[in-house]
Amino acid sequence: MSRLTLGLTGGIASGKTLVADTFIGLGVPVLDADQVARDVVAPGEPALAQIAEVFGADALLPDGTLDRRRMRERVFGNPAELRRLEAITHPAIRQRMRQWRDAQTAPYCILSVAILVESPGMRELVDRILVVDVPQSLQMERLQRRDQVDQALALKMMAAQATREQRLAAADEVIVNDGSVEQTAAAVARLHQRYLAQTQAAPHPDR
Repeated sequence: MSRLTLGLTGGIASGKTLVADTFIGLGVPVLDADQVARDVVAPGEPALAQIAEVFGADALLPDGTLDRRRMRERVFGNPAELRRLEAITHPAIRQRMRQWRDAQTAPYCILSVAILVESPGMRELVDRILVVDVPQSLQMERLQRRDQVDQALALKMMAAQATREQRLAAADEVIVNDGSVEQTAAAVARLHQRYLAQTQAAPHPDR
């Protein structure tokens, strides 16, 4: 197991993927919770069978895969339905991420989780939290450009996550991603050296 597990998070359109990819380029193992969330509801997975049992057969497409569009429409703006879905998927995601974390042998590894601050169960998997921060005006601009949405929808998408203040309050380290790609890469490289130094001084974890 790695000596240190980082939780990487940030608001939508903050540049979390850029930061994760930069760490990967430095040889750091990174697992994206979004990919795990897709994997645990693949055909043959227990979570997919549970979803069909709880939400009905129309939660699946004719080919047996999850009807993501239908499920999004069903849980969006419906907290009770969202909780029912998360009660199925979140334990499966956490278990898969814990197994991956425990199998890593690099000095440190990273779990990239968009809702890390909002999810105590996810926070228990990491030792430190690295937040990718960006001014809200720039976040809004990037989100509208990236997803081709208007300001009203962009605001709703941002409001569905933890606030900027909540993320910063939870952070052990922060990368401010309001400059060039090169500036962000330099910030990642500095943190990489810091984390390597920390792992050399730290005792091996016994989880």
